[in-house]
Formats: sequence, C-alpha cells, structure tokens
Amino acid sequence: MSFYRQAGTIPRKRHTQHRRPDGSLYCEELMGEEGFSSDSALLYHEQIPSAIVDARPWILPDHSTVPNEPLLPRHLRLHELFDSQEWKRHDVVTARRLVLGNADVRICYVVAGEPSPLYRNAVGDECIYVESGSATVQTVFGPLAVGTGDYVVLPRSTTHRWVPSSDEPLRAYCIEANSHIAPPPRYLSRFGQFLEHAPYCERDLRGPGAPELVEGTDVEVLIKHRATAGVTGTIYTYPQHPFDVVGWDGCLYPYAFNIADFEPITGRIHQPPPAHQVFAGTGFVICNFVPRKVDYHPLAVPVPYYHSNVDSDEVMFYCGGDYEARKGSGIGPGSISLHPGGHSHGPQPGAVERSLGVESFDELAVMVDTFRPLELGEGATACEDPAYPWSWSGRGPAR
Repeated sequence: MSFYRQAGTIPRKRHTQHRRPDGSLYCEELMGEEGFSSDSALLYHEQIPSAIVDARPWILPDHSTVPNEPLLPRHLRLHELFDSQEWKRHDVVTARRLVLGNADVRICYVVAGEPSPLYRNAVGDECIYVESGSATVQTVFGPLAVGTGDYVVLPRSTTHRWVPSSDEPLRAYCIEANSHIAPPPRYLSRFGQFLEHAPYCERDLRGPGAPELVEGTDVEVLIKHRATAGVTGTIYTYPQHPFDVVGWDGCLYPYAFNIADFEPITGRIHQPPPAHQVFAGTGFVICNFVPRKVDYHPLAVPVPYYHSNVDSDEVMFYCGGDYEARKGSGIGPGSISLHPGGHSHGPQPGAVERSLGVESFDELAVMVDTFRPLELGEGATACEDPAYPWSWSGRGPAR
C-alpha cells in the first residue's frame, strides 16, 4: 500500500532518537519490502524486537498436494470439512485445511471458534476472506475489527492473532501467497493513488486502530517460513510480549476491505473476468463477483460464454447469493469450483437460455486465477463432489 498512515507516538524525523518519559530510547524497527526498495513502516518498540529466549520446530498442518490427474474440473464442498461442533475447538491459524496449492499460492479453509496463537507468516502476504462471523485481528500495528464480507490483507511477517468476537462460527477462506498481495497496478497512478476507473479507493480501506501495549513474559509466536524444500515452521519464545509498539508510520500495514464496497464494472455486453479484479500477487490474481446490473445490449447473453483457460487455473469460491451460470451443477454457498487450464468450461446446460432478459444477478463469489497448475490438498480430497466433472454432459464414464 502506498497510502500513508501514522498511529501512536513517533519522532518528527525518521531514524532519530525517540525517548520514553524516563529518558531511555525506544527501539526503532523498519519493516520493509523488496530489500529497502518498496513500501515500509517504522515501528517503535518498548523492547528489542530481535530478542528471543527459545526456538523450536512447529509441525505444520498437512501441506502436501497431489496433481490434478486425470485433468478434471472439480467441485469441492468446503462446509463439509468441519462438523457442527468441532469448530468450537479450532482457531483460524492452526486448524486451516489446505484445499489447493502450487509454488505461488496456497488456498485453505477454516471454521473457528477459539482465539488463535500469535502467528507470523514469513513466507508471503495473506489475504483472508471472512465468509461469515466476526473477529478482532490483533496485530503489532494495532487491532483490526473484521466481519462477514471483509478481505483482510496481512503483510508478510506481521505478528498477529485472530480472536472471534461472537458465538457464531468464524468461517475464513485463506489465500496464502509466496509474494506480496496488492491492488492491481492498472488501478493506481504512478505515485500509487487509486485512479478514477478503479472499482474501490482509499476511502474503502480500513487500517488498524492505535497500537495496544500488552504485558507478558515468555510469549510464544508461531512462524511459518521459507525452507529449501518449501515451507516449514518454528516457534519463537520472546522474553516480552511482541505487542509493545508505542507508535508507527508508513505505507505497509494490515488493512480490511469489505466486498460490499467493490463497485462492479458493467457494460452492454458481457465483461471479462479482469473487470472484477480486486487484488494481485505473483503468479495469481484475486477477483470478486458481486450483486450487479448485468449486460444491457438488447441481444446480450448475461452469463459467461464458454472459455478455455489456456494459461491459468480458475478457482471460484461461492459465498453468497445465487450463481446463475451454475444452476443444476450442485454448486451452492460454501462450494469451490476448480476449472483447470486445458479444460473448456462455462455455464451449465440451460443457463444461457434462462439468463436472457435478466437485468441483475444476486451472486457473491471470490475467484483466484493462477498461472501455474494447482494441485489438490488433503482438504480437497476430503470434500469433493465426484459427479461434477460430468455435469455438462449428464453422463459419467462407462466403467
């Protein structure tokens, strides 16, 4: 983010002395991207942020994947991954189940009712879509209140924890990048301001509240980090609580953006998926489909045409409304469809005819398009609908 924010107490000039009331110095920490060459924030700590007193391995949940072979479109019912009671014992961090992944991005799902441990993803940024429920995301920058329909963007290495704020299940769709996640460059000026054609702007973004000092000793933080063979985990123990920031400023911080604040781009004829883009990372993009007026040419066909993703895999998470193009397929809220590169896909039989003359769609979906093939995690194999690949033809393989 190039949108500057400031919170708490900071000195007038960066990299100059910032003293406590007793005259001793606060500890200045630069959190920056791309080796001092991109967005950053300066945080002022009560204690030395590098001080640790213990480190031990953290055994991560199952991150293994298997190829999508034979090449098939897939329908995954995410709501089947957690039963009606077990979510109460789970948290947003440690109970995530890997659904799909490749070298650029991992897509997980979780239903939680417990506060999470303190957590830091040192592999890449995270973009968490809150399907339902509410929580406070406590961060080293300050707290961020989030709820249904919020995207929560957490920069790489942000220490944070999720604290559900109601008795309802907190359902979270987790997009973990191996890179940074940001608004698409075409929405921004060369100086980083949102342009007039962008479907959202700075006013729609909610940053964290003022930093909160938390007391504590021998505090554990779970860290997901890079390794030669992929991703691994470590648990650090800090002598003091890492939420000891008295002030910060800069252009790198966690923020929330609600999907209801996305203004859809429409036209006389069907708009392609890039019109729905909301974020981008290395090797993938994130789009959303929101309730909107649809194509108004007198001969328009409002549902998508059949298309072949020759360069990407398409993942659609259906999180609300009634998705017109998928009627009759078994897909509903909580479903994922995976349409891989090499498979031509589009509306279900009868959807084109039913859409003619329709003036608006009441649908809500989050889409991730990846430019490397996606493999199936253990979560995908646990909730797959085996009939979906044959839903366009109405018949399955003769075996």
